This record gives sequence, structure tokens and C-alpha cells, in this order.
Amino acid sequence: MSSTFELVIGMVFILITAMVFCNALEHLGEHLGISEGVTGSIFVAVGTALPEAIVPIIALFSGSVKDASEVGIGAIMGPPLMLSTLSVTLMAFAVLKARGMKGHIRPERSGLKRDLSFFSFGYALAILLAFSHNFYNNHIINLFVTGVLITSYFIYVLVTIKASSKLVADGHVTEADEALFFHKVFKLPDNLFTVIVQATVGLLGLIYFAHVFIDGITGVADLIGIPIFLLSVVLIPVATELPEKVNSILWIRKGKDTLAVANITGAMVFQGLLLPVMGILFTDWILSWEKAVSCIATFIAVIWISIHLRKGQHIKVEHFIFNGILYVASLIISFMLYKG
Repeated sequence: MSSTFELVIGMVFILITAMVFCNALEHLGEHLGISEGVTGSIFVAVGTALPEAIVPIIALFSGSVKDASEVGIGAIMGPPLMLSTLSVTLMAFAVLKARGMKGHIRPERSGLKRDLSFFSFGYALAILLAFSHNFYNNHIINLFVTGVLITSYFIYVLVTIKASSKLVADGHVTEADEALFFHKVFKLPDNLFTVIVQATVGLLGLIYFAHVFIDGITGVADLIGIPIFLLSVVLIPVATELPEKVNSILWIRKGKDTLAVANITGAMVFQGLLLPVMGILFTDWILSWEKAVSCIATFIAVIWISIHLRKGQHIKVEHFIFNGILYVASLIISFMLYKG
């Protein structure tokens, strides 16, 4: 099987299986009667973040993958960049005609602040550790940082769930827009058991096609002569983040701003706190300046959103569109540094 064919097949079926998985998770939130914030920030966000978690795991532990560490680190660094820049920009473009450049995007504010705060803390800690490895590497410090990151995510989940009851009372309860896929296609009963079965099938599909995609991306990198890390930062997020972009676009066009934005920022928390753990434990976790460009752009994007959020006003469409400019600029600079 050619590398290009593997890459395309892997990308297409990662999207399909992730959509099946996300559909199941949305119905899970409805069955459990939890808020849109919890469904978006935890269930759907973690579900759609699993592909980018699976890709580096497979890359790092597959003996057949050349430069597995480069693929793994690229798969860890790329998704937060794409989510904080390109994903929110595409979401904003989806309502540009209806709301205009000055139109407001109105997610539930406390949840958004919580997501950005936890992400900023965890991601900054992981990146600082990566920079420190250029000069000093201590196993005890590495284990301490991984412990802090895992504990922080556990606290984040508890805090988010605790806020659910008030949000439900305020009218933010999760309501699935689309019928359960297995109920619609296979006429299975729409109950919690079917939801769990569908989620399991989707997850297994993600694991298999992530492996196919990894084989394709390493082959294509060799074929066209682009550094594997740079190709991983671009193509792996494109494949694994497609479900988040599609779902967020659909939700925001329906006026479900909280679910749309929480889907993105909740995935960022998962990626900023848990994905770096794999990099710290199973790679050298050293960031050169070429690799650091994506991290710097991610921080700028998050700071930009946080500044406008703290002004006490709703974020405007134009604010999110600016983040897309950061994405393009970071790719251009990264490519120039590698070629230089």
C-alpha cells in the first residue's frame, strides 16, 4: 500500500470514526442530564482529542515508525496550535455572514475562563520543562511535572462537573441534535447500552486508522523531503482535529456557542495537561527554536482571547479571525527556520 494512499485513507476514516464516537458522547451527555459545558469540555472534547492522543502513542510505541520521537512530539505540539488558531477562526467564519465582524460569540464565560486558565498553566509548565532539557535533564523533576499535570487535569474535571448543576438549572443542559448513529442506521434501541457500544466501536476504529495514518505520514515525509516533525505538526492535527472543527461549526451556526467553544477549549485542556505527559516520559522532550514556534503562537493566541474575555465583554468574530493569521504566520516561520 503506497504511503499517499495510507495517509488519505487514514485521514478519511479517522474523521468518520471520530464522528461516530462524538455522536455517541453527545447522546451520553443527554442521557446523563449534564450541562453543555461538561459535555463540550470533557466528554466531546476528550472524545475528539483521543485521535491526537492515539497518534503519538502509536508512533512512539511502534517499532516500524521511523523517527517516532519526531512524529510523537509533532503530534503533541500541533493540536493545541491548530485548536487555538485555525479551529476558532473557521468557527468564526461560519457565523461571519450572520453576525458580522463585530458580532459577538457568547460562550458561558466561567467555563471558558476555567478552560483557558488550566490549559495555560499545564502547557506553560510542559514547555518550560522542554526548554530546560536543553541544559539540564533530571528524572525526578520529570516525574514531578508529570504528576502535577495529571493531578491538574483530575482537578479540572472535578471543578467542571461541580459547576454542571448550576449550568443545567440556567438552561445549559445537553441536547443531542442528531439521532444516535446506531439507532438510525441499525435500528438499535436508543439507550445507554447502545451509546456505549457505539462509542467503543468508534474508539477501536480510531486506533486502527491512526496506525494506518502514521505509516502514511512517515512515508510521505521521506518522499517529498519535508522534516517529519514539521509535517506532523501540520497534517496530524488536520486529520485528528477535523471532528472538532466540524462539530463546533455546526453548533455555533445553531446558536450553541457554549457547546461550540467548550468543545475546542476543553480539548485544549486535555492536550495541554495530558498529552505532554507522553512526550516527557517517552521522548527526549527537548524543544529547539524551530519546534518552539508552534508553542509561542499557541500562547499568543490564548493570551489574545483571554485579554478580550477579561474586558467583561463578549468575544467578537474579528477576535477569533485574528487567531487564524497567527496559524499561517507560525507555519511560514517554522518552514523558513527548518530550510534555513
